[in-house]
Amino acid sequence: MSATTFTRGGTPYTPTYADSIDSKKCIGCGRCYKVCVRDVLTLIDRGEDDEIDDDDWDDEDAKAMMTIKNPGDCTGCGACGRTCPKGCFTFVTA
Repeated sequence: MSATTFTRGGTPYTPTYADSIDSKKCIGCGRCYKVCVRDVLTLIDRGEDDEIDDDDWDDEDAKAMMTIKNPGDCTGCGACGRTCPKGCFTFVTA
């Protein structure tokens, strides 16, 4: 079920929610974290995630990566994806 709402000016708007972050692309810059006002994201050390294979990193200097900590708190504003320099985010409608 998609949630459609309206902008302040009355234009229909369908939010898209952060669904995943491509760990192979993420450089851990924190830009998305800084723009998210809902505490949806968190930065983790790459060594903390057993699913990450060191050989798969695009940026070998990246020691951290972003992950979605509280997906249920995402409001679908899309600011995280717009600020991401690597295009790491995948979004879905509700």
